Amino acid sequence: MPSTQDIRRRIKSVQSTKKITKAMELVATSKMKKAIAAALATRPYANLSWATVLSLAANLQEDLHPLLKKVYKRDVKKIGLVVISSNRGLCGGYNAQLTNKVLSFLKDSKAKLDQDAELYLMGKKSQELVFKYGTTAVAEFEKLDIISDTQEIRPLSKMIVKDFMRKKYDKILVAYTDFVSTIKQVPRIKQLLPIKMEKKEEYLGIVGEDTRLGLDEKFVQEKQDKYLKTDKYQYGYKFEPNPRKVLNAMLPRLIEIQLYQALLESNASEQSARMIAMKNASDAASDMIYDLSLAYNKARQTSITREIAEISAGAMAQNDN
Repeated sequence: MPSTQDIRRRIKSVQSTKKITKAMELVATSKMKKAIAAALATRPYANLSWATVLSLAANLQEDLHPLLKKVYKRDVKKIGLVVISSNRGLCGGYNAQLTNKVLSFLKDSKAKLDQDAELYLMGKKSQELVFKYGTTAVAEFEKLDIISDTQEIRPLSKMIVKDFMRKKYDKILVAYTDFVSTIKQVPRIKQLLPIKMEKKEEYLGIVGEDTRLGLDEKFVQEKQDKYLKTDKYQYGYKFEPNPRKVLNAMLPRLIEIQLYQALLESNASEQSARMIAMKNASDAASDMIYDLSLAYNKARQTSITREIAEISAGAMAQNDN
């Protein structure tokens, strides 16, 4: 049984750890509130803008802009995948869930659809995918903890649009973690390009292949009903001064908005996951301190009882003499 001194030393060590995890929990809570507010504030605009661009793609001729050209699944041979992860750990299963989702998608794409993939990385933890899957990282972009403007995502947005228009990739997607609530974050893969998708792929938030790639059909249907519903009305579009000029300015910016929203969702998810992880660590430290204190008191009581017994035995020995 450990001595009281050893137990006391362990209690102090756990108390120090608890102070650190508690401080990290408070910091994560503060960052989480700001990140959630930012994600929720822009989410309606991002969703409606994506619904608009999908409607444009469905109603306009493909030859008006290269980004509107439909690419059928059978013709897709090379994929560009943007992966948004965190820079640091200590956020529970946040990075592991995203990594597993991406790895599963990459393996299924290769095995079932014969598609090769290359990655655009944002966040230091996304580098693990390169080592685990052995794929190529085209570029790595810095991910800031505080996202304040679309300017921070613009270099990545310009690069993927440029690569797609040069036909380097047949399809470009983004993997990120969707913020659902403080205790629930869901890793998702969403198709960005081409904008003109096959019929069953016209929805928000999920890459459109099929259930073999782990798609959430209920989530897809909810997004379709909420953002792509047009009731009985038919919409037409007029462009001034001309369609080519308007689409050249509009479509890349709408892709940029989708990437920006994915980054905000990932940030909110990361801070929520970190806050929960640190809270659990603090609670575990409190439980450990309680158990160690109980063991310390028992050991101390045992030591006191033994000393009293020794004193009593010594006194009795003296009386016998």
